[in-house]
Amino acid sequence: MARKDHYYNKAKQEGYRARSAYKLKQLDGDAGLFGPGNTVVDLGAAPGGWLQVVSEEVGDHGKVVGVDLQRIRGIDRDNVQTIRGDMTEDETKEELTAVIGERGADAVVSDMAPNMTGEYSLDHARSVYLARQAFEVAQELLATGGDFAVKVFDGPDVADLRADMEREFQYVRSMRPDASRDSSSEQYLVGKHFLTAPVRKGDELDVEIVDVGSEGDGIAKVEEFTLFVSGTEAGDMPTVRVTDVKPRFAFAEPIDDED
Repeated sequence: MARKDHYYNKAKQEGYRARSAYKLKQLDGDAGLFGPGNTVVDLGAAPGGWLQVVSEEVGDHGKVVGVDLQRIRGIDRDNVQTIRGDMTEDETKEELTAVIGERGADAVVSDMAPNMTGEYSLDHARSVYLARQAFEVAQELLATGGDFAVKVFDGPDVADLRADMEREFQYVRSMRPDASRDSSSEQYLVGKHFLTAPVRKGDELDVEIVDVGSEGDGIAKVEEFTLFVSGTEAGDMPTVRVTDVKPRFAFAEPIDDED
Protein backbone atom coordinates (compact mmCIF):
# COMPACT_ATOMS: atom_id res chain seq x y z
CA MET A 1 0.00 0.00 0.00
CA ALA A 2 1.37 3.40 -0.95
CA ARG A 3 2.24 5.73 1.90
CA LYS A 4 -0.28 8.35 0.73
CA ASP A 5 -3.04 5.72 0.95
CA HIS A 6 -1.86 4.71 4.41
CA TYR A 7 -2.13 8.21 5.86
CA TYR A 8 -5.33 9.01 3.97
CA ASN A 9 -7.01 5.89 5.33
CA LYS A 10 -5.55 6.43 8.78
CA ALA A 11 -7.02 9.95 8.88
CA LYS A 12 -10.44 8.62 7.89
CA GLN A 13 -10.29 5.89 10.51
CA GLU A 14 -9.14 8.20 13.32
CA GLY A 15 -11.46 11.09 12.48
CA TYR A 16 -8.99 13.67 11.20
CA ARG A 17 -10.10 15.97 8.41
CA ALA A 18 -6.88 15.70 6.43
CA ARG A 19 -3.90 13.36 6.15
CA SER A 20 -1.71 16.41 6.94
CA ALA A 21 -2.66 15.90 10.59
CA TYR A 22 0.11 13.28 10.76
CA LYS A 23 2.68 15.72 9.44
CA LEU A 24 1.95 17.99 12.38
CA LYS A 25 1.99 15.09 14.82
CA GLN A 26 5.45 14.14 13.54
CA LEU A 27 6.72 17.73 13.63
CA ASP A 28 5.50 18.07 17.20
CA GLY A 29 7.01 14.74 18.18
CA ASP A 30 10.42 15.71 16.81
CA ALA A 31 10.51 19.44 17.68
CA GLY A 32 8.24 19.72 20.74
CA LEU A 33 5.95 22.47 19.45
CA PHE A 34 3.02 22.16 21.87
CA GLY A 35 2.26 21.43 25.49
CA PRO A 36 -0.73 21.39 27.87
CA GLY A 37 -2.20 24.86 28.40
CA ASN A 38 -0.49 26.41 25.36
CA THR A 39 -2.05 29.06 23.13
CA VAL A 40 -1.53 28.17 19.46
CA VAL A 41 -2.45 29.96 16.21
CA ASP A 42 -2.89 28.01 12.95
CA LEU A 43 -2.61 30.24 9.87
CA GLY A 44 -4.43 28.95 6.79
CA ALA A 45 -6.18 26.42 8.98
CA ALA A 46 -8.86 25.02 6.63
CA PRO A 47 -10.09 22.30 6.56
CA GLY A 48 -9.09 21.95 10.23
CA GLY A 49 -6.96 18.82 10.53
CA TRP A 50 -4.15 20.69 12.26
CA LEU A 51 -6.65 22.34 14.61
CA GLN A 52 -7.80 18.88 15.69
CA VAL A 53 -4.23 17.80 16.46
CA VAL A 54 -3.32 20.95 18.38
CA SER A 55 -6.59 20.83 20.33
CA GLU A 56 -5.66 17.37 21.61
CA GLU A 57 -2.13 18.42 22.55
CA VAL A 58 -2.93 21.64 24.44
CA GLY A 59 -5.84 20.13 26.35
CA ASP A 60 -8.81 21.75 28.02
CA HIS A 61 -6.73 24.56 29.52
CA GLY A 62 -5.16 25.48 26.18
CA LYS A 63 -6.44 27.64 23.37
CA VAL A 64 -6.33 27.05 19.61
CA VAL A 65 -7.20 29.71 17.04
CA GLY A 66 -7.50 28.94 13.34
CA VAL A 67 -7.46 31.63 10.64
CA ASP A 68 -8.41 31.20 7.00
CA LEU A 69 -10.11 33.04 4.15
CA GLN A 70 -12.20 29.90 3.68
CA ARG A 71 -14.91 28.87 6.08
CA ILE A 72 -13.70 26.26 8.58
CA ARG A 73 -16.43 23.81 9.52
CA GLY A 74 -16.97 23.91 13.28
CA ILE A 75 -14.83 21.68 15.49
CA ASP A 76 -16.62 20.31 18.52
CA ARG A 77 -14.00 21.25 21.06
CA ASP A 78 -14.32 24.07 23.59
CA ASN A 79 -10.66 25.07 23.20
CA VAL A 80 -10.91 25.81 19.45
CA GLN A 81 -11.94 29.11 17.87
CA THR A 82 -11.86 30.11 14.21
CA ILE A 83 -11.57 33.46 12.43
CA ARG A 84 -12.52 33.92 8.80
CA GLY A 85 -10.30 36.58 7.30
CA ASP A 86 -7.01 37.56 5.68
CA MET A 87 -4.19 37.01 8.15
CA THR A 88 -2.27 39.99 6.74
CA GLU A 89 -5.06 42.53 7.29
CA ASP A 90 -5.01 44.70 10.41
CA GLU A 91 -8.63 43.85 11.23
CA THR A 92 -7.86 40.14 11.31
CA LYS A 93 -4.67 40.61 13.32
CA GLU A 94 -6.51 42.79 15.84
CA GLU A 95 -9.19 40.09 16.23
CA LEU A 96 -6.45 37.48 16.67
CA THR A 97 -4.67 39.55 19.31
CA ALA A 98 -7.90 40.03 21.21
CA VAL A 99 -8.54 36.29 21.24
CA ILE A 100 -5.07 35.11 22.25
CA GLY A 101 -4.50 37.88 24.81
CA GLU A 102 -1.67 40.28 25.53
CA ARG A 103 0.76 37.53 26.55
CA GLY A 104 0.85 36.27 22.99
CA ALA A 105 0.91 32.82 21.41
CA ASP A 106 3.15 29.95 22.49
CA ALA A 107 3.28 28.69 18.91
CA VAL A 108 2.23 29.73 15.42
CA VAL A 109 1.97 27.11 12.67
CA SER A 110 1.18 27.27 8.97
CA ASP A 111 0.60 24.54 6.39
CA MET A 112 -0.40 26.97 3.64
CA ALA A 113 0.45 26.17 0.04
CA PRO A 114 -0.20 28.12 -3.16
CA ASN A 115 -2.53 26.96 -5.90
CA MET A 116 -0.24 24.75 -7.91
CA THR A 117 0.57 25.67 -11.52
CA GLY A 118 2.95 22.82 -12.27
CA GLU A 119 5.71 25.33 -13.02
CA TYR A 120 8.38 24.58 -10.43
CA SER A 121 9.97 28.02 -10.10
CA LEU A 122 6.62 29.79 -9.83
CA ASP A 123 5.19 27.35 -7.29
CA HIS A 124 8.38 27.63 -5.23
CA ALA A 125 8.34 31.44 -5.28
CA ARG A 126 4.68 31.54 -4.27
CA SER A 127 5.25 29.12 -1.41
CA VAL A 128 8.10 31.25 -0.06
CA TYR A 129 5.90 34.34 -0.35
CA LEU A 130 3.16 32.66 1.72
CA ALA A 131 5.74 31.45 4.26
CA ARG A 132 7.12 34.98 4.61
CA GLN A 133 3.62 36.33 5.20
CA ALA A 134 3.10 33.74 7.94
CA PHE A 135 6.52 34.58 9.41
CA GLU A 136 5.67 38.28 9.58
CA VAL A 137 2.36 37.58 11.31
CA ALA A 138 4.04 35.16 13.72
CA GLN A 139 6.51 37.84 14.81
CA GLU A 140 3.56 40.03 15.83
CA LEU A 141 1.78 37.26 17.72
CA LEU A 142 4.46 35.13 19.42
CA ALA A 143 5.35 35.46 23.07
CA THR A 144 9.01 35.42 24.08
CA GLY A 145 10.31 31.88 23.66
CA GLY A 146 7.48 30.81 21.34
CA ASP A 147 7.83 28.46 18.36
CA PHE A 148 6.97 28.75 14.67
CA ALA A 149 6.55 26.06 11.99
CA VAL A 150 5.86 26.86 8.33
CA LYS A 151 5.67 24.85 5.10
CA VAL A 152 7.74 25.85 2.09
CA PHE A 153 8.70 24.15 -1.17
CA ASP A 154 12.37 23.42 -1.79
CA GLY A 155 14.23 25.90 -3.94
CA PRO A 156 16.78 28.71 -4.04
CA ASP A 157 14.74 31.23 -2.03
CA VAL A 158 14.49 29.03 1.07
CA ALA A 159 18.01 29.91 2.24
CA ASP A 160 17.22 33.62 2.55
CA LEU A 161 13.99 32.89 4.42
CA ARG A 162 15.80 30.59 6.80
CA ALA A 163 18.53 33.19 7.40
CA ASP A 164 15.88 35.78 8.28
CA MET A 165 14.22 33.34 10.68
CA GLU A 166 17.55 32.54 12.32
CA ARG A 167 17.84 36.16 13.43
CA GLU A 168 14.51 35.93 15.22
CA PHE A 169 14.74 32.49 16.85
CA GLN A 170 17.31 30.79 19.03
CA TYR A 171 17.69 28.16 16.32
CA VAL A 172 15.94 26.95 13.16
CA ARG A 173 15.52 23.41 11.85
CA SER A 174 14.54 22.14 8.42
CA MET A 175 12.26 19.11 8.78
CA ARG A 176 10.50 16.71 6.42
CA PRO A 177 7.87 14.58 8.15
CA ASP A 178 7.54 10.95 7.14
CA ALA A 179 3.89 11.67 6.28
CA SER A 180 4.92 13.98 3.43
CA ARG A 181 4.42 12.34 0.06
CA ASP A 182 7.57 11.06 -1.65
CA SER A 183 6.77 13.16 -4.71
CA SER A 184 6.39 16.38 -2.72
CA SER A 185 9.16 19.00 -2.52
CA GLU A 186 7.76 20.37 0.73
CA GLN A 187 9.76 20.92 3.88
CA TYR A 188 8.99 22.67 7.13
CA LEU A 189 11.12 25.37 8.70
CA VAL A 190 10.78 25.23 12.47
CA GLY A 191 11.95 28.20 14.53
CA LYS A 192 12.42 27.46 18.21
CA HIS A 193 12.36 30.01 21.05
CA PHE A 194 11.34 33.37 19.59
CA LEU A 195 13.69 36.21 20.52
CA THR A 196 12.27 39.54 21.61
CA ALA A 197 15.69 40.75 22.76
CA PRO A 198 16.89 44.20 21.64
CA VAL A 199 20.20 42.63 20.50
CA ARG A 200 21.20 39.95 18.01
CA LYS A 201 24.28 37.75 17.62
CA GLY A 202 27.14 39.75 16.12
CA ASP A 203 25.91 43.16 17.29
CA GLU A 204 28.59 45.48 18.65
CA LEU A 205 27.69 48.10 21.25
CA ASP A 206 28.99 50.13 24.18
CA VAL A 207 27.66 49.06 27.57
CA GLU A 208 28.14 49.78 31.27
CA ILE A 209 28.72 46.86 33.64
CA VAL A 210 26.31 47.44 36.51
CA ASP A 211 26.79 44.21 38.48
CA VAL A 212 28.52 40.81 38.49
CA GLY A 213 26.59 37.56 38.18
CA SER A 214 26.97 34.37 40.21
CA GLU A 215 29.20 32.85 37.50
CA GLY A 216 31.56 35.85 37.58
CA ASP A 217 30.41 37.51 34.34
CA GLY A 218 29.67 41.20 34.29
CA ILE A 219 26.04 42.24 33.86
CA ALA A 220 24.95 45.03 31.54
CA LYS A 221 21.42 46.17 30.73
CA VAL A 222 20.16 46.98 27.24
CA GLU A 223 16.60 48.30 27.42
CA GLU A 224 16.13 46.28 30.64
CA PHE A 225 17.41 43.16 28.85
CA THR A 226 20.27 41.34 30.59
CA LEU A 227 23.60 40.97 28.82
CA PHE A 228 26.31 38.82 30.45
CA VAL A 229 29.79 40.06 29.53
CA SER A 230 32.77 37.82 30.25
CA GLY A 231 35.94 39.21 31.82
CA THR A 232 34.40 42.43 33.11
CA GLU A 233 33.70 44.00 36.48
CA ALA A 234 31.17 46.46 37.85
CA GLY A 235 31.98 49.96 36.65
CA ASP A 236 33.63 48.88 33.39
CA MET A 237 32.34 50.50 30.19
CA PRO A 238 33.52 48.20 27.38
CA THR A 239 32.60 47.89 23.73
CA VAL A 240 31.28 44.35 23.32
CA ARG A 241 30.24 41.90 20.63
CA VAL A 242 27.14 39.76 21.24
CA THR A 243 28.04 36.06 20.93
CA ASP A 244 24.78 34.29 21.77
CA VAL A 245 21.18 35.31 22.36
CA LYS A 246 18.59 33.48 24.46
CA PRO A 247 14.94 34.47 24.84
CA ARG A 248 15.55 36.28 28.15
CA PHE A 249 19.28 37.07 28.21
CA ALA A 250 22.36 37.17 25.99
CA PHE A 251 26.13 36.72 26.18
CA ALA A 252 28.85 39.05 24.93
CA GLU A 253 32.61 39.47 24.96
CA PRO A 254 34.64 42.67 25.13
CA ILE A 255 36.20 43.75 21.84
CA ASP A 256 39.93 44.23 22.28
CA ASP A 257 41.11 47.78 21.70
CA GLU A 258 43.46 47.54 18.72
CA ASP A 259 44.58 51.16 18.83
